[in-house]
Amino acid sequence: MPIVTIEWYEGRTAEQKREIAEKLTDLIADVGKTSPDHVWIRFVDSAQSDWAMAGRVQGAGAEPALGPPD
Repeated sequence: MPIVTIEWYEGRTAEQKREIAEKLTDLIADVGKTSPDHVWIRFVDSAQSDWAMAGRVQGAGAEPALGPPD
C-alpha cells in the first residue's frame, strides 16, 4: 500500500488538497499498478516559522522565505 506524505507551508484550500489527492492517487495507481483504494495521502501543513532552510528560520523576519511561494 503506497503511503504519501506531503509536507508544506500551511494555506492550501480543501479544494486544492482534494485536487492534488485525486491526481496523485490516479498517477500512483496507474504507474504502480495498484488500486486507488490502496493509495493513502497525508497532508502535513506547517507554519513557515516551523521550517528552517540554509540555517534560516523561514517566515521569521525581514528576509523572504527560501521555499516555494505561498
